[in-house]
Amino acid sequence: MNELINEFTTMFSFENVRWDAVWEATYETIYMTAIATAFTFIFGIVLGIILFLASKSEVKASKPIYGITAFLVNLFRAIPFIILIILLIPFTKVLMGTIMGPNGAIPALIIGSAPFYARLVEIGLKEIDKGVIEAAESMGADTWTIIWKVLLPESMPALISGITVTAIMLVGSTAIAGVIGAGGLGNLAYMVGFTRNQSDVTLVATIVILVIVFIIQIAGDFFSKTVDKR
Repeated sequence: MNELINEFTTMFSFENVRWDAVWEATYETIYMTAIATAFTFIFGIVLGIILFLASKSEVKASKPIYGITAFLVNLFRAIPFIILIILLIPFTKVLMGTIMGPNGAIPALIIGSAPFYARLVEIGLKEIDKGVIEAAESMGADTWTIIWKVLLPESMPALISGITVTAIMLVGSTAIAGVIGAGGLGNLAYMVGFTRNQSDVTLVATIVILVIVFIIQIAGDFFSKTVDKR
């Protein structure tokens, strides 16, 4: 009982917490999440649009395009993130010049999350009223016009909600990446908090991660409601 009390006392006294290390780890987590989210948003929308258009097209060439794209999306969605990081080590080293630190985690974060977001984009596009798309086509709008003037504006609330969910997932992925040397709050919680049995450090890292997640969710809900004209 006394040991348990001492553990809780140590945890909430924060006597082992180095706040400069916490701020540095927080910056690294935000950096990885922000960069990965930005590229995931771009690549996910491109892949999602390809999936949507190819599935709807009656042109024979669209079927192989859909099949290949869907296969790659499903493949990278199915690979556990920690295994994906290991598989991408040669690619990451060539692209980023390092496999350590925040920059070493970014390729795996993007490649792991873009397929997930692409499926959310595809679902969002499928929810658009077919009559709106057909009206644009009847007026002679080409594919690019339909994408920019119809698909993206009409699905924007769903796109923002989807990237919010993806960004929150990315925060969790950065924590996993931190365990194998990517830095950030995950690295702090494991390398300092867990391996050194400093539970107060783990608690602080967890609280900061939760704060980041809540901020992302609140911001995502706000922007989603702002662009929703329904």
